[in-house]
Amino acid sequence: MATPDNAILLQLVQELASGRLRVIDLTTPLGPDTPVIDLPPQFAPSPGLTLAEISRYDERGPAWYWNILNLGEHTGTHFDAPVHWITGKDLPHNTTDTIEPRNFVAPACVIDATRQVSQNPDFLLSIEDVQRWEEQHGRILTGAWLLYHTGWSQRHGREAFLNEREDGAHSPGVYKDCIQFLIQERGILGLGVETVGTDAGQAGGFDPPFPSHTFLHGAGRFGLTSLINLDRLPPTGAIVLAAPLKIVNGSGSPLRVLAIAPGK
Repeated sequence: MATPDNAILLQLVQELASGRLRVIDLTTPLGPDTPVIDLPPQFAPSPGLTLAEISRYDERGPAWYWNILNLGEHTGTHFDAPVHWITGKDLPHNTTDTIEPRNFVAPACVIDATRQVSQNPDFLLSIEDVQRWEEQHGRILTGAWLLYHTGWSQRHGREAFLNEREDGAHSPGVYKDCIQFLIQERGILGLGVETVGTDAGQAGGFDPPFPSHTFLHGAGRFGLTSLINLDRLPPTGAIVLAAPLKIVNGSGSPLRVLAIAPGK
């Protein structure tokens, strides 16, 4: 006999099978050409993905194909753990192998700033922007992912995606007081973005530098980057599944980010 809890899970399976719920992939394909963040030359660079073939149905392995992966933890669509930043280095459960698994499944609130970013690639989300969104869609849920839809995932190729000029990269982000508001007043689980990192391209010159990293990880919160298909999510009502690899002492991990949303 099905228990009430089992019935909920069975209903979820049935809703997915019927199409009344759909699974949406929010992950950028990961390959050798996937852009990674550029750091100033005095800092150690993060490598992109390289593949080295182990065997492919040949004398090295007649019935199997597999590869060796070489890449940085923060490559492509990836998860930022608190230990990634100095502000989160001493927190408990701050690495990819120690974060509570319940944090990998959470509701999503999606704020659309595509119009503003199309006019200004350095656009920064403000508290006022968040409050205007809440007037229409309700208060941001405690423990939710704040997904920042900027349209940046529509930029193809390394040059367009990183958008670097002589003074550095130019891409959207969040004002310092806004990320603090989202953490302290709304209790978000983390910030998900379409750009290469959770901070704006010019955030190295902010006070403090890289405020999204500084405040998110100092508060034990998480980041998701290089997301796609945020235009396919409703402002509220979707559930995000974002589980990093269980890397011992990992500061982050490439991952497959999936959303469950109402069907259309």
